[in-house]
Amino acid sequence: MAQVKDKKEKMVQQTAPETAEKLDEKEYSILNLGPTHPATHGVFQNILKMDGEIIVDSEPTIGFIHRAFEKLSERRPYNQITPITDRLNYCSSPINNIGWHMTVEKLIDAKIPKRVQYMRIIIMELARIADHLVCNSVIGVDAGALTGFVYVFEEREKIYEIYESICGARLTTNIDRIGGFERDWSDVTWAKIKKFMKDFPAVLKEFEKLLVRNRIFMDRTIGAGPISADRALNYGFTGPNLRAAGVDYDVRVMNPYCSYEEFTFDIPVGTHGDTYDRFMVREHEIWESYSIIQQALDKIDKMPEKDFHGNVPDFYLPPKEEVYNNMEALIYHFKIVMGETNIPKGEIYHAVEGANGELGFYLVSDGGRTPYRLHYRRPCFIYYQAYPEMVRGNMLSDAIVTLSSLNVIAGELDA
Repeated sequence: MAQVKDKKEKMVQQTAPETAEKLDEKEYSILNLGPTHPATHGVFQNILKMDGEIIVDSEPTIGFIHRAFEKLSERRPYNQITPITDRLNYCSSPINNIGWHMTVEKLIDAKIPKRVQYMRIIIMELARIADHLVCNSVIGVDAGALTGFVYVFEEREKIYEIYESICGARLTTNIDRIGGFERDWSDVTWAKIKKFMKDFPAVLKEFEKLLVRNRIFMDRTIGAGPISADRALNYGFTGPNLRAAGVDYDVRVMNPYCSYEEFTFDIPVGTHGDTYDRFMVREHEIWESYSIIQQALDKIDKMPEKDFHGNVPDFYLPPKEEVYNNMEALIYHFKIVMGETNIPKGEIYHAVEGANGELGFYLVSDGGRTPYRLHYRRPCFIYYQAYPEMVRGNMLSDAIVTLSSLNVIAGELDA
């Protein structure tokens, strides 16, 4: 593609001035990529300026849905904000839930037991695996290979069954609570996790055999939608898309939370920041997440205590048996459900390594029962701004695989 572009530039330079002016005056075609295209989720649009099959320019449009997440959050008690975070990146909503709870816990200075932290890590890494499976398999679909998507989708369903056994939900999970989990995990949940850990490696290896060294897939993805490390940093990239450009930034390592500093794992990085690099970085991250989950399971197996929440009675619903028989528990239950618990004054920012990058919560509290201000730092909102630059000069066929490799989740564009 670079050779085609260089050839065109030399042709214009070597042509007489009047001929060059005529070339500049040629007509371009305008193509709407979305919002009805399946790859744009029905909620964002790209207006492409085309010179034949080559993309000359692109103008992204967002806002086809706008649910005012941040304003909704300013009118809700802290425990009722959790379902709103589900709707950001709904492919890995447990990370959003737990990230929000840790933000509140940081403000109220809650002490969370180690076992709860390890359990949260298991859930967050399962969510990362599920998110990356969807992203990478969809890249394969957009390059013309449907088989891989159908194959790994079954594994994502197994992860959703684990969510379901913990909290009763699958996609928008509302999992976890401020202070810990609502209840301890059942034997069925632990059995499902261990079975997944046993079966998953063989499936992932099969998926990699299908695509990683596939000549057609490589031709479609190598060189498509590249971005340099400098440009990625200037835009504010984080997560797999930044690491694919060669920058080894990971919130779990740079600003550890939830005891991630106790775990051993590598940070995969790419070199060219193109679609193939983004695919491979996510693929390697799946293996690293698998290793982290195994380490967490080993740590939990060695722990004699069975804690599943911290001592935060102002936010954690007491057991029903106590509510029915104890006046103090009944009062706490009523205050929490009705959102009558005040939170300390303060201003705080807490970030977690979401499946798509740094997911941050900037919380300002005036001491009331709802946030004075809450801003979500959504990584996809940043990636999509760079899309025109990344596809400029590429072929039309590269536009979709580039968008898929960025893994832009529509829910993060409309906060």
